[in-house]
Amino acid sequence: MYKAKAAIADGKGGFFFDTVNVGKPSAGEVKIKIKASGICHTDWDSIKTWNKKFIIGHEGAGTVVELGEGITEFTIGDKVILNWAIPCGECFQCQEGNLHICEVNSPVTGNGLCGHAGKQACEHNGNSLERSFHLGTMSEYTVVKAAAVIKIHSDIPFPSASIVGCGVMTGYGSVVNAAKVKAGSSVAVLGCGGVGLNAIQGAAISGAAKIIAIDLSPERLTQVKAFGATHTVLAKKYDPDLVHMINEVKALTNSRGADYAFECTAVPALGSAPLALIRSAGVAVQVSGIEQKIDFDCELFEWDKIYINPLYGQCNPKRDFAQILDLYDAKKLKLDELVTKTYSLDELQTGFDDMLAGRIAKGVVVFDD
Repeated sequence: MYKAKAAIADGKGGFFFDTVNVGKPSAGEVKIKIKASGICHTDWDSIKTWNKKFIIGHEGAGTVVELGEGITEFTIGDKVILNWAIPCGECFQCQEGNLHICEVNSPVTGNGLCGHAGKQACEHNGNSLERSFHLGTMSEYTVVKAAAVIKIHSDIPFPSASIVGCGVMTGYGSVVNAAKVKAGSSVAVLGCGGVGLNAIQGAAISGAAKIIAIDLSPERLTQVKAFGATHTVLAKKYDPDLVHMINEVKALTNSRGADYAFECTAVPALGSAPLALIRSAGVAVQVSGIEQKIDFDCELFEWDKIYINPLYGQCNPKRDFAQILDLYDAKKLKLDELVTKTYSLDELQTGFDDMLAGRIAKGVVVFDD
């Protein structure tokens, strides 16, 4: 049994720090010493809305410290990234190749707690404690299913590695896997935070000729060209029917609209915005995971426009994480530069405050050895 300090949602919209007991991994499970955990907007939303106690965090990287029975893929000391969309490998969707929407293990599309390690994996005050997205990376140690663990063959620092398993994968994968952006095309990216910057990087790697970054923040737009944007549009806070934004994008795309547009803000009012930014027969992608009810003007679909809502960049973890790290090693994908600021676990609230205020692209909690 390991003692670990963790950030725990209190079920009432807040969180606190306390010691938890992390048990031995059962068959098919792995115990990880967390070295770094990304701070994601979904963490904040879950604290506010899930109405239960759980360990916060679903982006993490660390080292293997203990193996359950039957584990042969990993050894003690392996450097790893955690993947929250845990495939079972056997359900209908996994057999179809849609590992990111596993019907059994996924915390989003699966059957409840099936993706969790056993109840002995984490206890608090004598009771079993859930971990966010089956991971709970805001803890010094965690036990997860082996299918949640991806070995790192790179010298990447742990803070940079930790963000691969959500923000990087979501933005990059939405472009490369879901939209399959073509070389020479035009791309508009609405929202240039952590996810949007990775959509921009994915578009650049895909060979897009014109990449238009759109944001309300002049500060954010100062950094987008370093990640591959070719043009910027400063959005207006009051822009009825997005007239200003549409006109700016059309002015850059022969009056047609972009070939592809990606919504990366998570603002429900902007859920239909990518449809307004694309040409006829273009592709609009809702990247940010808006789940609220949205009214669509059907005229936005004219004509032959496609609107897709991929989860997690259609992640195939072994394939995509390896590809992302290869691109990082080749200096074609920026990850170190995405980590604007690091925090201790005790500074987590400051990290959330910086994220919500738009002061950082990506914040990461770093754990001491």
